[in-house]
Amino acid sequence: MIIIFIAVIIWASSQPWFMESLFQGALIMIGIVFFFYLMNRAQMGAGRMADFGKSRAYLSTNSDKKINFNSVAGLVEEKDELTEVVDFLKNPKKYIQAGARIPKGVLLVGPPGTGKTLLAKAVAGEAKVPFFSISGSDFVEMFVGVGASRVRDLFETAKRHRPCIVFIDEIDAVARHRGSGMGGGHDEREQTLNQLLVEMDGFKANEGIIVLAATNRVDILDRAILRPGRFDRKIIVEIPDVKGREEILKVYARDKKLSEDIDLSQIARTTAGFSGADLENLLNESAILAAKDDRVFLTQGDIHQAFIKVGIGTEKKSKVMSEKEKRITAYHEAGHAILFHVLPDMEPVYRVSIIPTGLAGGYTMPLPEKDESYMTKGKMLQEITVSLGGRVAEELEFGDITTGASQDIKQATQLAKSMVTKYGMSEEVGLINYAGDNDEVYLGRDLVHASRAYGESMAAIIDKEVKRIIDNCYARARENILKYKDVLKSCAEMLLVKEKISREEFESLFSGPVAEAI
Repeated sequence: MIIIFIAVIIWASSQPWFMESLFQGALIMIGIVFFFYLMNRAQMGAGRMADFGKSRAYLSTNSDKKINFNSVAGLVEEKDELTEVVDFLKNPKKYIQAGARIPKGVLLVGPPGTGKTLLAKAVAGEAKVPFFSISGSDFVEMFVGVGASRVRDLFETAKRHRPCIVFIDEIDAVARHRGSGMGGGHDEREQTLNQLLVEMDGFKANEGIIVLAATNRVDILDRAILRPGRFDRKIIVEIPDVKGREEILKVYARDKKLSEDIDLSQIARTTAGFSGADLENLLNESAILAAKDDRVFLTQGDIHQAFIKVGIGTEKKSKVMSEKEKRITAYHEAGHAILFHVLPDMEPVYRVSIIPTGLAGGYTMPLPEKDESYMTKGKMLQEITVSLGGRVAEELEFGDITTGASQDIKQATQLAKSMVTKYGMSEEVGLINYAGDNDEVYLGRDLVHASRAYGESMAAIIDKEVKRIIDNCYARARENILKYKDVLKSCAEMLLVKEKISREEFESLFSGPVAEAI
């Protein structure tokens, strides 16, 4: 059969009419194929444009929900409030019978690293209901109307899965004050926010959908989204206290092997001000150091080294410094360390070093031993005094000054100015706030109010008070360092030999009990 077919083709190709018909047929086929190709591309393009307005929310599956409230440590009250929301989703009848309305929204507010997103993941693991998660930045695009379309699609999808939870991380990316942008009141972000406001509490009720959101900038959120009916609850997630830090350390230490010399309660006491993320990073850096030494268990030395790395930065031991720079740095850091030690409200010195870290030539690291919610006027004045200790030591020893104290002077000036303009700690200025509501002009609606809220005469008084505070603290620092000038010299010489000294080595330089010179 094949031989006969080939013979027919050879015979037909020898006829002139066949070649002409074949050519015409080929052109028609090419045209048909090209037409269908264009139609397919048009349909694909239309599909992509339609998908462009679709929500990018991720629907968590049961395999994703491995984190529950047992995985969250140090947030007892926060978990209790969210437990009520989870219970409402599981057992709505008992609340409805009591006349209670399910909260429409819960806003998690707190500094970065305190566990807001972790709490949301725990809710997803506990609720056993569909959980949609999306970032605030996923809504906003450069094309007009896309953000609002994605909000509508998100809630339409959530309606088909209710009861459910919608989690919006970093909601400040889309819910910032309206009228705050440079593009007027009709920019893409504001249209997205308006649609979100309508979906959360508009004419159409979205019963059975709870919106969970997280932010660390609640001060820039639009008032309309913060009202009851949209976000009924605002849960403050704060930096953990000493008990919370110990619980968090125990959670993150579950999958790590610790040596017997590690005391988690002692680590918790010496990490005041650390967030949950900081504590996790501390143990992770310790584990990395152990692995570099081919060990599977962590030691207290690893913890100490990681504490320096997390708190100050990586030491640049390879950086070459001249002997003169080393000597200046040694006296500079010794000046800070002495004031930390002799001033009554300051923390003890954990380590003093003249090994460069980051942009600094050395560091003096204090050791916070207790949590403090408030700062007293006396403590703030002592902090300014400590900041000026490095400059004082340079001046006393070398009769000259360097640029090394620039960051110290900046911190001291900012703190003194806050005491005068924000905290009402100046008798000349009085109990009036001259700091303003927001120093970051381009955050929002205060663009036209960027000018100073007080006159020239008050500005002169404020400048005078700030200078008076700095001058008094400088005199106090000078008097204390002069009293312990022998310790200053001994500490600097020890630093030049050993490059860094511990708390015990530093405190051994003081022969007797310390009495403040003031």
